[in-house]
Amino acid sequence: MTTVSYAARDSMTMVRRNLKHALRYPSMTVSVVAMPLVMLLLFNYVFGGALGSGIGAAPTGGGEYIDYVAPGIILMAATSGALSTAISVCSDMTEGIVNRFRTMSISRAAFLTGHVVGSVIQTLLSITLVIGVALLMGFRPSATPIEWLAGTGLLALLTLALTWLAAAMGLIAKNVETASNMPMPLTFLPFLGSAIVPPESMPAGLRWFAEYQPFTPVIETLRGLLMGTGIGNSGLLALIWCVGLTLVGYLWARSAFDRDAKR
Repeated sequence: MTTVSYAARDSMTMVRRNLKHALRYPSMTVSVVAMPLVMLLLFNYVFGGALGSGIGAAPTGGGEYIDYVAPGIILMAATSGALSTAISVCSDMTEGIVNRFRTMSISRAAFLTGHVVGSVIQTLLSITLVIGVALLMGFRPSATPIEWLAGTGLLALLTLALTWLAAAMGLIAKNVETASNMPMPLTFLPFLGSAIVPPESMPAGLRWFAEYQPFTPVIETLRGLLMGTGIGNSGLLALIWCVGLTLVGYLWARSAFDRDAKR
């Protein structure tokens, strides 16, 4: 077997390990899935009437506003998975299991790859659940199969980017409590974008931030793909942000992991 084959085999072993942990200790996975579901219910049924009227959607809690807010909440499901990634990586680092792995004949890349791939799988399953609940609540996308495929690819790329960033945060965190707090800005940043209301409805300074932060073009691209509206240059910006964040997260995580190995 080649070096690449060994690395792939060891990485798949680590992926299975992380997925088994998620099945044996489902409380973290359930809490991560529950947050976007609660947000979806809250903003549609509680705030949907006022917010929908304010942006020209249906005056009730359902109908057109669910079509506006659902893509934003679906994206939040992608961001919420970063929390469990940071905690699981930090837990392995602080409990000493990584030191044991380093004494074994295991590819150095397998540890991080296993965490990232396992977390991406879990997050995509969570996103699927949120989409299913949104459809039950009245979300009616008009996307073609090709547009659904493009939207899925965008969500997968964003999830990969956020997972690498969260893995890096878990590596540098001193304890699990710190690791659980570090990804929180990623979770709430969509609120300061176009997830809930259009940036045009915000005050000038906040509107500028909402328009130029990374999540807004991703949300607008996803919303355009699912609802059949134009996406303009949002698609290109979304890809640039996702690829850039993936590279930053990957390089940061590898650097932190290698630095820890030298201590």
